[in-house]
Amino acid sequence: MGTYVLRRILQMIPVIIGTTFLIYWMVFSLGDPTIGRCGERPCPQAYVDKIHAEYNLDQPLIIQYVRYLGKVLHGDFGTSFNGTTVADQLMNRWPVTFKVAIIAIIFEALIGIAAGILAGLRRRSFWDSLVFVSTLVIISIPSFVLGSVAQMVFGVKLQWFAVTATQGTWNQLLLPGLVLGSLSMAYIARLTRNSLADNLSSDFVRTARAKGLSNGRIVGIHTFRNSLIPVVTFIGADFGALMGGAIVTERIFNIPGIGGYVFQSIQTKDATAVVGTITMLVLVFLVMNLIVDLLYGALDPRIGHE
Repeated sequence: MGTYVLRRILQMIPVIIGTTFLIYWMVFSLGDPTIGRCGERPCPQAYVDKIHAEYNLDQPLIIQYVRYLGKVLHGDFGTSFNGTTVADQLMNRWPVTFKVAIIAIIFEALIGIAAGILAGLRRRSFWDSLVFVSTLVIISIPSFVLGSVAQMVFGVKLQWFAVTATQGTWNQLLLPGLVLGSLSMAYIARLTRNSLADNLSSDFVRTARAKGLSNGRIVGIHTFRNSLIPVVTFIGADFGALMGGAIVTERIFNIPGIGGYVFQSIQTKDATAVVGTITMLVLVFLVMNLIVDLLYGALDPRIGHE
């Protein structure tokens, strides 16, 4: 296990270098980051020269990137054009986004897996059709529509939840988390249903039934864990995406999270903030991918990590 983890960490290094270099190149080299900083008028030349010197934009691209990567290795993701450090902004906003992601993951995992098991065990029944139709309806509704309707119905009219989440507390983030988890819950239900149905028709299941094992033991021990492998893969990728912030949902509920910060940085053409945030997201996705791979071995002992 230790050798596998070490090998995976070493494999992350070229991925991190490659992705961060592409991000840096696309943001800083495909256009002047000072364009639009002074409104419709062009910025004074003195301001442009100051920004270029401060962010090493007057140097070749490879030197810019090497200096930036050196700062990242020391935990410095750069300083925004407004003078605040990107690391401080991320530290202030990431706990809020993390709370929303946890709520969404718990909701989509519990409801989605339960609905998928029910549909998988009762194929071609009323419950299977109900899960199929309900998940299809959820998938077909855009997230901004679902968020706006949920805010109006459950927040304004029924007053069950907070309308906005400006403070970022658990109570305020409950409704946005449920909205974010709804779409993924539908996909998890379908993944679980199809994976469980495939495993129940496998040869080893027929062998277990021929030996006289109960249906509960067959499902709980022999098929359920194997059926969770694609579900865990999806949840791991979804958690990484949620940690990047859901821009639309955060705007609807006024959440001070990562998504709003990225949107604001793009609007203000704050290239340093955009690059720093995306660099951190790359690290989050790689870590989540490693955790998912390690969980494969726990779900199916036949999958080795050596």
